[in-house]
Amino acid sequence: MADVIDFDTNPPAMAGECVRVSPLVRRIVANNPGPITFTGTCSYVVGQGQVAIIDPGPDLPEHIDALLAAVRGETVTHILVTHTHRDHSPAAQALRAATGAKLIGCGPHRSARALAVDEINLLEASSDKDYRPDWEMREGDIVAGPGWSLTAIETPGHMANHLAFSFPEENTLFSGDHVMAWSTTVIAPPDGSMSDFMASLDKLRTRDEEVYWPGHGGPVREPQRFVRALAHHRRQREISILNRLAAGDRTIPAIVAAIYQGLRPALIGAAGLSVFAHLEDLVARGEVMTEGFPTLDGEYRLA
Repeated sequence: MADVIDFDTNPPAMAGECVRVSPLVRRIVANNPGPITFTGTCSYVVGQGQVAIIDPGPDLPEHIDALLAAVRGETVTHILVTHTHRDHSPAAQALRAATGAKLIGCGPHRSARALAVDEINLLEASSDKDYRPDWEMREGDIVAGPGWSLTAIETPGHMANHLAFSFPEENTLFSGDHVMAWSTTVIAPPDGSMSDFMASLDKLRTRDEEVYWPGHGGPVREPQRFVRALAHHRRQREISILNRLAAGDRTIPAIVAAIYQGLRPALIGAAGLSVFAHLEDLVARGEVMTEGFPTLDGEYRLA
């Protein structure tokens, strides 16, 4: 089934370049492009004089240098992290050491559910296990500086500890990897949960921010319309999976081959994880059956 979303494929900036994207926000893109990260991780500087940095990104010396150059002559009071995937949080340690800023935002990495033995290595490879915030923000917590404030919004789904940050002074939202204009978000158990992701989309649909600044790619315009389209896309993907099970497919590779025709080989693994997340949710809802707990190599059938 074809995707229903028109994705923004315009690169947000050259790696390392500091670009003012609004009166109070600057963006620096890390040099970590790839099939999952697009042109690289977007780090944001909020405010003037006394500033916050959102999602410092991967532990790349050139990216850390670019962030420090962008705030030269200013005071970094806070470093905020949306979630602890390795392309978003590891640079926080070096920035905290260089600036003395408080490290706040999401809590330490955790999985969306109890781990199976064969999932532990996957979790270790994808997550920043060294991240320890000075303050773990929860729903509604606010941090502020001169002329700016950021409010935490709990948006689990992509990861169990995922936060977004509302920026009321410009009526915008820093959406991390929960909503991006260039692609749908990968939901990869056990880090992520499809049921949590859909609930978080519903939560954002009740808000009135005018622009989202995501963790990868350019801004999300008309975000309420876009979030509705994302939710519809996921529901259509679920229908496609149920149809493949009805047609006799039993494994995740078979389902991926049928519904992601023409997909680039580099993205097949991510597609399999997203199908797995849908199946895990469908099993929990009693619409699909499998032996034991859902696994990537399990067999599935309609209930």
